[in-house]
Amino acid sequence: MIIFKKLLFDQGAAINKRQIHTGGRVQKYVDNECIKLMDPLTPFKDGDLKSAPINQTVIGSGRIVQQTPYAKRWYYEPANFSGAPRRGNKWFERMKVQHGKQILQGAAREAGARSE
Repeated sequence: MIIFKKLLFDQGAAINKRQIHTGGRVQKYVDNECIKLMDPLTPFKDGDLKSAPINQTVIGSGRIVQQTPYAKRWYYEPANFSGAPRRGNKWFERMKVQHGKQILQGAAREAGARSE
């Protein structure tokens, strides 16, 4: 006969220990990596859109902000950007496709996951 002991799990303590809460080390890592990796994909003319996430994002919030008068239009509408095809619309989505696995692996390391 196998007897299982009751497993007590404190979710809040686990989240704090691994620093995976909003404002924690892991979320700050993810925010910084996303901003860094989408930078070369972001359309560039005078630099306002490209520098917006650095100036407008609260690192660790889990929300990257690029609020310029033309950000939404350039994100969704194809255009002939300087530096195209690398710089162009849907830069965040394209960055996730190219670097998503790398970001998740880094976040796991930041949270203290063991590599296999």
